[in-house]
Amino acid sequence: MLKYKSAYLKFVKKQEVPEHRFQNKIEQLDNFYLPICYKLFNYHKYKKKTLLVGLSGGQGSGKSTIAKILKIVLKNHFMLNVVNFSIDDFYKTIDQRKKMAKSIHPLFSIRGVPGTHDTKMLHNTIKNLMRKNFKKIKIPRFDKSSDERFSKKNWQKISKRPDIIIFEGWCVGANHELITKLSNPVNILEKKEDAKLTWRKKVNNELKTKYKKIFSLIDKKIFLKIPNFKYVLKWRLIQEKKLRKKFKKKTMTSLEVKKFIMFYERITKNMIKNYKSNDIILFIDKKHKIKSMENR
Repeated sequence: MLKYKSAYLKFVKKQEVPEHRFQNKIEQLDNFYLPICYKLFNYHKYKKKTLLVGLSGGQGSGKSTIAKILKIVLKNHFMLNVVNFSIDDFYKTIDQRKKMAKSIHPLFSIRGVPGTHDTKMLHNTIKNLMRKNFKKIKIPRFDKSSDERFSKKNWQKISKRPDIIIFEGWCVGANHELITKLSNPVNILEKKEDAKLTWRKKVNNELKTKYKKIFSLIDKKIFLKIPNFKYVLKWRLIQEKKLRKKFKKKTMTSLEVKKFIMFYERITKNMIKNYKSNDIILFIDKKHKIKSMENR
C-alpha cells in the first residue's frame, strides 16, 4: 500500500469513537482529499511561495480532522513541508478575557468569538511563517480542557519554512455584517445577555478590522458546508466525547455545549449563507460524511 494511504488509514482509525465511525475511507480519500491536495500542490508550484490555506466550517464539522488528513497526504504523497494550526490556538488567556469582560462586556469571558483571540500574535506568526528569510518559531497551543494556553515548552516548534500552511478554524475567512443586521437577536443568549448590542457590535467590528487583516493573507479558502446549524450541537457533543477520551479530563456537559454554541451561531449561519465566496466547498451530509465537492 502507498505510504500516504497507510498513514491516512492509521490516522482516521485513531480518530474513531464508537458513536462515530468513518465511512468509505478510501473512497473519501480518492474523491476528495487527493484532488484537493493536487490543487494545492499545483497552486503552490505556480505561485512559488509559501501558500496559506484557510479551512473553515461549523463547530464539530471535521475541520481539525480534515486539516490533518490534508497534511498527511501533502507530506507523504507530494513531499511538501506542511504546517497546520488552528485559530483556537491563539485564544487569549483567561486573565485577558476577564479584563475584556470587565471593560467591554461579560460575554467576552467565554472564548470563541472574534475579539477573544490574540490577533497580533496570530498575524505575526503567519507573517513569520511566510517570510523568505525564515527563522525558527513556536506556535502556541491551547488546552480546551483547562481553557488556557499550554506552557511554552508544549508549543509547536517550526524549524523549517513551510511550503503550505493549513490555518483552520470555525470563523476563518468570516466577513462582518452590516450594522443594521445586528439588531435582531439570533438566539436567547443575544436577546437576554446582549440587549444593548454591545457584545455583537464589538465582535462585528473585530471581524471588520483586525480579523480582515489576517484573513486577507489567505491564498485559498476551503469551506465545510454543513446541512444546517442544528448539526453543530449534535457534532459538537461527539467532539466533547473525543476530548474526554484524549485528555481524560472533565469537558462540557450537554447543557453547557448547547449554550456555548449560541456564541457562534450568528457568524456560523452567516458563513453558511455566504459559502459560495470560498474556493473549494465540501458538502457534508447528515451522517457527517463528505458527499460532494465544488470548485469555484
